[in-house]
Amino acid sequence: MDFGKRLQELEERGLRRETWPVDSCQGALISIQGRPFINFASNNYLGLAQRGEVREAAEQAIRDFGWGSGASRLMSGTHRLHEELEARLATLKRTEAALLFPSGYAANVGALPALSDERTRILSDELNHASLIDGIRLARGEVTIYPHADTEALEAALAQQEDKALVVSDGVFSMDGDVAPLREMVTAVERQGGVLYLDDAHGTGVLGTEGRGTSEHFGVSSASLLQMGTLSKALGGIGGFIAGDRDVIAYLRSRARSFIFSTALPAPACAAGIAALEILEREGGHLRDRLDRLCRYLAVGLERLGLVADPMTPIFPVHAGSVERCVRVSAELRNQGIFGPAIRPPTVPAEACRIRISLTADHEASHVDRLLDVLGMVL
Repeated sequence: MDFGKRLQELEERGLRRETWPVDSCQGALISIQGRPFINFASNNYLGLAQRGEVREAAEQAIRDFGWGSGASRLMSGTHRLHEELEARLATLKRTEAALLFPSGYAANVGALPALSDERTRILSDELNHASLIDGIRLARGEVTIYPHADTEALEAALAQQEDKALVVSDGVFSMDGDVAPLREMVTAVERQGGVLYLDDAHGTGVLGTEGRGTSEHFGVSSASLLQMGTLSKALGGIGGFIAGDRDVIAYLRSRARSFIFSTALPAPACAAGIAALEILEREGGHLRDRLDRLCRYLAVGLERLGLVADPMTPIFPVHAGSVERCVRVSAELRNQGIFGPAIRPPTVPAEACRIRISLTADHEASHVDRLLDVLGMVL
């Protein structure tokens, strides 16, 4: 296998990836190799990653408990902070229980195979996140891909299923920023007697009057709804979780391989997550209001540039078309002090490359103005 040749092919197609080492806090302003940038590439939506209370909670937990967990959760790795965090996440999602995973990706690739068998019919939105797609690939059920957010197509597919279906969808789609039509989806799933698995990684903390996510945004509560979320987006930390009925969570604890066979999250990561949830409860409304104002401000500016923009979420795709043009636009943004990496295949189709702009509550209107000025020059 000639990986040098494969790498050259990626280079020629504009698909070779590089990392950008950040040497500062993860904020609206970052430093990359000593150079300052306005950061529009972070999912730290509420600015909690660098909050003092979060840092202090993690630091105190390191002093009290050390860093590493030492084992998986089912061995000696479960700490009381894991259980406290799980209880708080269940309260956030208004479910009976929750289960922590090392990451959102691990949650999806562990839960979806555990929830299905060869008789399960899996219905998946065509724009679902890669972790959902990979989890479905590991599952044993028959898979149907339905058109993006098309509830009529979903209902038609459900009507053809003799066995109960497992419907899988993002809540907020990470590359487009649009929101799944959850109310109609839940109605359709309840009618069929199936389960709706919702990846709410980008909705948790952001949507809803209390930041409970997509379900709160639509006012949906259903025994058919199983929610996945992360601590790594609006909560500013690391880790994933599943929230749902107690029996389902207990079953996943015994059957989800990425839970069973992974070393547990370190206690300091759990302490940071608890501190972030406390901030969300105390200040979430203020932070979401600030973020919402910035989203609406950016949306108006993008529309003035002739771009389509929806301020419902902090994710704004700026479409650049081809791989070559997208890479060029991203480089020109960097030259102007704006950090917005090119989003290319396999993340999006080759003809739908884009700069994914994400806003945080730490951004200022002046940052948005600078972004709009530079986009006006480079597009």
